[in-house]
Amino acid sequence: MRLPGFIVLIWALASCASPRSLNFADNKTVAHRGAWKKDTLPQNSIASLRKAIALKAAGSEFDVRMTKDEVLVINHDPLYAEDTIELKTYAELSQHKLKNGEKLPTLEDYLRAGSKHNTSTRLVVEVKPSIVDKTQGVRAAEKAVAVVRGLKVENRVVYISFDYAILKRIHAMDPKAITQYLTGDKTPAELKADGISGADYHLSVYRKNPGWIGQLKKDGMILNAWTVNTAEDMDWLLDQGFDFITTDQPELLLERVKIRQSAASGK
Repeated sequence: MRLPGFIVLIWALASCASPRSLNFADNKTVAHRGAWKKDTLPQNSIASLRKAIALKAAGSEFDVRMTKDEVLVINHDPLYAEDTIELKTYAELSQHKLKNGEKLPTLEDYLRAGSKHNTSTRLVVEVKPSIVDKTQGVRAAEKAVAVVRGLKVENRVVYISFDYAILKRIHAMDPKAITQYLTGDKTPAELKADGISGADYHLSVYRKNPGWIGQLKKDGMILNAWTVNTAEDMDWLLDQGFDFITTDQPELLLERVKIRQSAASGK
């Protein structure tokens, strides 16, 4: 019998270094780059993270890149304020504020903010591949694990990446770490063999390979999909029993989940 993915994830997270007990939400909703869209907040800002926590989303995803002086910062694109992040120092980049006045957040800033007044929302760390040197992406992953350990927030964090080498390095450093692969070119059997915790593939990958859904469930692996923004697609994934759904529309997905929960309880 397969345990639901969120139960597996909570059990795994609870086994990490921090003794704190966290009651993560089980509403399947992972806010993509935080809950930014409804209130037009900057993506990947601390404000968008705090909004996801206020919504009690099951997770909030954010993107990590490394500067020239090896500071880990939160930004989706390889450029920030028209500068290549990997070729600039943090001091240079941080001269430019986000549109809401926040400074460019570091990973440490983000994890500290995401650990405050939060017992519902996982912190989903996407380590971005390097555009300069592939080894730099792996180095960023090593630094990210070190930051997470230093702050003792292992029990809050999930790691995801499009770069398989990044995930394998994270797993080697911390076999208990929760890792999910994004690209969609690995079978469930390949993920399992390499110790990766689950798949976080684009919706189209699952539609093309529907058998992977059952295999991931059979193997007790985490089943996630990105980036899902319509009620129709959300409902299809909920029908398939996905553990998590990553979305730019967390409020909509929370409502879809609530409708199903109400129908199941007869209310």
